[in-house]
Amino acid sequence: MSLANKLAQERRARLAAERLLEQKQAELQAANRKLGKHAQALSEEINETRAEVQTVRDENARVKSDLSIANQKIEIAERRLWHSIETIQDGFAFFDADSRMIAANQAWLAVFEGLDDVRPGISYIELLQYATEEGIVDIGDTHPAAWREAMLDRWQCPSPEPEIIRLWSGAYIKLIDQRGHGGDVVSLALDITDTIRYEQKLKSARRRAEAASRAKSSFLANMSHEIRTPMNGVVGMAELLKDTALDEEQLLYANTIKNSAEALLVIINDVLDYSKIEAEKLVLHAEPFDLERCIHELVMLLQANARDKGLDLLVDYDLFLPTRFVGDPGRIRQVMTNLLGNAVKFTETGHVLVRVVGVLNDSSGHVTLHVTIEDTGIGIPEDKVEHVFGEFNQVDDETNRRFEGTGLGLAISEKLIRLMGGEIWVESVQGEGSIFGFALTLPLAEPGGLVDSRLPKGLRRVLIVEPHDLSREILLRQFEGLGLFARSCETAQAALDLVEDQFDLIVVNHVMPAMDGIELAEAVHASGRNIPVILLSSNTGSADCDPGRTHLHATLQKPVLRSALFKALETVPATATDDRSAPLPPSDGEPEHTPPRAMRILAAEDNKTNRLVFTKMLKALDIEIELAENGHEAVAAFTAFQPDLVFMDISMPEMDGKEATARIRELEKETGGHTPVVAMTAHAMEGDNAEILAAGLDHYLTKPLRREALIERILDACPAEARPPVPAIAAAG
Repeated sequence: MSLANKLAQERRARLAAERLLEQKQAELQAANRKLGKHAQALSEEINETRAEVQTVRDENARVKSDLSIANQKIEIAERRLWHSIETIQDGFAFFDADSRMIAANQAWLAVFEGLDDVRPGISYIELLQYATEEGIVDIGDTHPAAWREAMLDRWQCPSPEPEIIRLWSGAYIKLIDQRGHGGDVVSLALDITDTIRYEQKLKSARRRAEAASRAKSSFLANMSHEIRTPMNGVVGMAELLKDTALDEEQLLYANTIKNSAEALLVIINDVLDYSKIEAEKLVLHAEPFDLERCIHELVMLLQANARDKGLDLLVDYDLFLPTRFVGDPGRIRQVMTNLLGNAVKFTETGHVLVRVVGVLNDSSGHVTLHVTIEDTGIGIPEDKVEHVFGEFNQVDDETNRRFEGTGLGLAISEKLIRLMGGEIWVESVQGEGSIFGFALTLPLAEPGGLVDSRLPKGLRRVLIVEPHDLSREILLRQFEGLGLFARSCETAQAALDLVEDQFDLIVVNHVMPAMDGIELAEAVHASGRNIPVILLSSNTGSADCDPGRTHLHATLQKPVLRSALFKALETVPATATDDRSAPLPPSDGEPEHTPPRAMRILAAEDNKTNRLVFTKMLKALDIEIELAENGHEAVAAFTAFQPDLVFMDISMPEMDGKEATARIRELEKETGGHTPVVAMTAHAMEGDNAEILAAGLDHYLTKPLRREALIERILDACPAEARPPVPAIAAAG
């Protein structure tokens, strides 16, 4: 091979080697670049790992620090909690699920003072054993084993009931144990010694208070009885004395005795009622009653006083309101008596008006009644309006009172109305008058309850003759409410001028100036007009004695009961052409057939004065009276005399009225029949009524006895085969 070829070959080999070197260098550079990137990534990863490790180290250090602080706080909290538990005077202990003590404060351990074994780790049953064997607990007559068994049974309950134990020292401990979800028990031992002793003092004080209350009630009952017994003689004899021939001065003395005795009786009743209300011993007795008749009777009782003062005593009872309700008529009557009596007492001129309206609830059968008593009296100053319902209060102060009284009447009325679920109020203007009112919701005594009025078809036009504006307005509204055409005037002369208008009925007041109601009836009859005339009179006895009464169609007592008015209207002749001038038969005329015997009445009364009062009160009646001085005589007289009615005193020697009545009822089981027995008693406390009636008596009269109440019972019990004891009253009824 030539040199040139060798050189060429070496040149080619060198070029190839250079190209290979360049290639390897390129590959090495690429590898170096890749290795550099990997190294950089590893470096960054190492840096990140180092940062995380540092973070973890820092977190661990912080956690260790927090744990240390938390442990310190827990130790402080535990130390404070346990210090607090040790500080409290009540015992505090912990038990595990196996009923072994975990820990207890000194107050809990102090009960077992001196017993070294009582410490954490002791079981509950061992504690019970120590409690009985060492005499720590006063278990009385209970056997120790029985007591431990009962306490262990209680401990093992899921929710143990609190238990009070008595220690040997007389201290009382209340154990309150609470079981947790894991079975652990927290036990509290509360020292309630002071509480128990305070409760014992309260019980002792309550027993003394109840004993004092019973003593007071007994004292009031005895005093009421002892006062009422002689009061019956005082009031009764005063009434009888007034019926004798007295001169003016003697009559004044008799009236003073009677009025003073009745005032004393009112005070006694007020004090008894207020005492019962304050002691929450007053019980309401609901029964059916007629509200309108109750109001009418009260007005009749006050009519004489009102007439003496020249007052008009009026009643405006809603024409379409029921009259029979279920309630306590005695208490409602008491409230009405207080309000109406005050109105008459504090009114010198003008009128006193009782107004009754109501709202019927068809769904419940109850009626919400609004009763107001309006007067034109002295009125009440604005700053003293609410003062009148306070105890022992009157409008005038004690230094210048013009009106006597206990000051309890309105306070008792307010409490009674509240007790019946109602409300009471007053509106007044000084010098102009007052309006006292109360609202009560009462059930109807019977469905409907409205008075059924059947007016004659020919009765269309009514002339009202009434000199008093308010009374005339009430009558006008009532007749118009019945669907009649009504016209009114003030005087009899004005009425005579109007009768040309062909009225079907004239309703006239008895007492009028110039020409009274009876004289108007005579004048109408003398003019040849047969228009029936109904006279409204506050003194029907005087009207019945007037010869001109033959020209009257009817005489009605003022205020007029709605039923009496409807009854009179129903008998009005249908046409004006009827003979209306024919005289009516006298109300006190003799019946066609007179029964052969008088009514027989037996009265048992041990007090001589009261026997005299009883016979004198009834001396005007057509009756036979047999008297007995005790229960034995009453039973014997019942068999021999065979009375139609028995009046029985309750408190009598040898045999009282209740036992005598029981003997009479036993006799009646053999002979048949039932004779009414009416109690006459000075007992007036709550419960006396029910106790007496439960003994077999039918009715109950409280002393002092009232002639009207006696006559009412006699009329109710009069049999058909006996003569009417009071013919005039019987006919009127």
